[in-house]
Amino acid sequence: MNATSPEAAAPGRIVLLTTSHRVAPGLLSWPAWQALRSADRVLCADGAHPQLPYLREAGIPVDEAAPTAQELIDTCAGGRTVVVVATGEGEPALTDGLARLAGTGRVAMPDLELLPASYDLPGARLLDLVQVMDRIRVECPWSSQQTHKGLAKYGIEEAYELVEAIEDGDRDELREELGDVLLQVVFHSRIAEEDPEAPFSIDDVAGGIVTKLIHRHPHVFGDETATTPEEVKEHWLRTKAEEKRRESVTEGIPLGQPGLALAAKLASRVRTAGLDVPLPTGDGIGYELLAMAVRAEAAGVDPEAALRVAARAYRDAVRAAEGVPS
Repeated sequence: MNATSPEAAAPGRIVLLTTSHRVAPGLLSWPAWQALRSADRVLCADGAHPQLPYLREAGIPVDEAAPTAQELIDTCAGGRTVVVVATGEGEPALTDGLARLAGTGRVAMPDLELLPASYDLPGARLLDLVQVMDRIRVECPWSSQQTHKGLAKYGIEEAYELVEAIEDGDRDELREELGDVLLQVVFHSRIAEEDPEAPFSIDDVAGGIVTKLIHRHPHVFGDETATTPEEVKEHWLRTKAEEKRRESVTEGIPLGQPGLALAAKLASRVRTAGLDVPLPTGDGIGYELLAMAVRAEAAGVDPEAALRVAARAYRDAVRAAEGVPS
């Protein structure tokens, strides 16, 4: 009887190669390329996998096959290395099958390796959001009919709900409300793509704010220095003034915002510009509220937030008087 050689008895190696659809096909890690080039066989169950054209262009033959766990183990017999290019689902049937065979203790299992060939960069899930919004805009009867004006009220509502989540200190609610605000940005950007005269996309929106942030942070991206928040604000206001070239410090202040916030914003602009502007006088509660808002802003207090705190305390008092738990 001939003894079985160690090479023939070696169980081999299985490499499950995973990739991110959020990274351009072909941009794989060096360990991934090494594994692919040294493999005895490369398999992929999806003949339309986006990586396949790039692998074949690199001279790596890929067989379209979806072996069972036992078939894959048999393919590795004799010390062979087989790389499986995973589909988007991650090959759960195959990995579950391998786990069951390993659990029996009766099968000589190959070495198993999970090799991520590409990784998501921070913010990569934003690509998913853009794709989902594209589909909803086309296929949803309600979303496909929306306009910027029609959605405006939702932007206001979501902003207030975000503020409420911040003030409540609820982390789960904060994350959800941030998502709702982000949806408004993506939704409006998707609608803007369809404008026949002045279209723009989410990339244009992102590109614009990136340019603005870099320009207004010369102490981060340039040669200027800022060591205090006050110096940072000075840089911001100076570069903003250069960009906008406004004739009045009141330009750019939205007059549709809540009254206390509007008064505080005007007072902030006046104080920052070093202007001496007497408060207008007149009869009525409006002028009293104006004076109080200006005084609060000078003291570093957000009058809108302060009033909300007081209003919530009033709400709790009302519920207590009603015998209703807060």
